[in-house]
Amino acid sequence: MAHVIRDRKKLLARVRRVGGQVAALEKALQDGADCADLLVQIAAAKGAMHGLMMEVLAGHLAEHVVAEDDAADRAREAEVVLALMRSLGR
Repeated sequence: MAHVIRDRKKLLARVRRVGGQVAALEKALQDGADCADLLVQIAAAKGAMHGLMMEVLAGHLAEHVVAEDDAADRAREAEVVLALMRSLGR
């Protein structure tokens, strides 16, 4: 997982963004925000999490699928991605 180590600073920034969005959602709930404001906060948190996932997935594809020399390892890593895609579709 060299891409995770190499991109740690960028990934941690995304994780912190997710945390900020979730904290804002919690505060909105505690403050009695209306449902429209809550929906905006939920969408922002979901978008931040999606951005994090896409960043890690892009690194995984580039390093563990595309650049993998061994065909068996490449197929195994591609299955990891396919399983993720199947779970996202549920």
